[in-house]
Amino acid sequence: MIINEADATWAADEFIHYFKNFTSIEDYLRYVKKELVAQTSQLTPLHDEFFNDDIHPEEMEFDIKFIGNRFEQSLPQEHYNNLLAAVSSHNNESNIPGRELRWMVYEKRSQKIVGFIRFGSPTINSKPRNLWLGKPPNLSVFNRHAAMGFVIVPSQPFGYNYLGGKLLALMCVSHFARETLNEVFQKDIALFETTSLYGSTTSASQYDGLKPFFRYKGLTESKFLPLLHEEVFHRLHNRFTILNNNKPLTLNTASSKKMKRQTKMIAWTKNSLKEYGQEEKLKEFNDVIKMAFNLTQKKRYYISDYGYSNVREVINQEQDKLLPGHNWDKFQLENIINWWKKKATKRYDKLKQEGRFRDKVELWTNDDDIQIIR
Repeated sequence: MIINEADATWAADEFIHYFKNFTSIEDYLRYVKKELVAQTSQLTPLHDEFFNDDIHPEEMEFDIKFIGNRFEQSLPQEHYNNLLAAVSSHNNESNIPGRELRWMVYEKRSQKIVGFIRFGSPTINSKPRNLWLGKPPNLSVFNRHAAMGFVIVPSQPFGYNYLGGKLLALMCVSHFARETLNEVFQKDIALFETTSLYGSTTSASQYDGLKPFFRYKGLTESKFLPLLHEEVFHRLHNRFTILNNNKPLTLNTASSKKMKRQTKMIAWTKNSLKEYGQEEKLKEFNDVIKMAFNLTQKKRYYISDYGYSNVREVINQEQDKLLPGHNWDKFQLENIINWWKKKATKRYDKLKQEGRFRDKVELWTNDDDIQIIR
């Protein structure tokens, strides 16, 4: 579709002015997060909810609280969302289609929050997954056996002081988690997937150093444009809707509709600038969009087999029955926590010895410039 020249120039400038602010994915994530924080209520009163005590790891015990009214003695989802928004550097979506399970993890002695977890159905396609399996799987079979970790976020300073991200990741691949997912999802879970949040920004993630529980299997593809934040996106889409005879650019029920609408707006803008011979503006627009594509990065992809020995064979329909392997007992929740305590103790002792142990709760506010990648 070709839109009028004035609208094409205006739309190009909207994209240019938005994306030229960012030189890295950290800049983009921090900007989006601060926009979100500016729209939320005061976060300071939440400080007391989060763990910042000085307790030796060997003295810690943990309580997993379920989220949502379908569980007995659960916490409300809105409470979970507000607390997660206060600590996570990522803009986490609150209403997710499909099956999901959310946990909030507390340290029992202090009764304070140490982290957040959200399980969900795995993504449809993944290059490193296909390479590991040797081929793209039959999705109905794969989805029956796989779950994905979308939120594995420790509160700070627990994450920094005690390797809190590793504890939460390990909880995700415990037999307790697998059995809970089987009950909630009505599946036979044998594979857990997750990805690092910031990809090739760093050469490591919280999932490294966790063998035999997690194994790194390569990098995902990264060929997408970061999404415009709400204000700019809606301003553009409202105008394009009018230009499209008052019809939205995709069906409201479409999957990934925001990304599809943004892609269509870029294509219409580009085609229109070309049509009107706006070579200088078109070059500026194309350069900024190309730069924005480079903001996104390949993510590190990790899997866990929950201690089974033949997950790949079952997913590939070469075998029918899942078989426990020699590491099976290590995946019991109690054993996993004890394994973490040994690692956390080394970290705790080192920080105390070097005077680097932290006691300040880190929350996102308009005043603080919190380190995006810890």
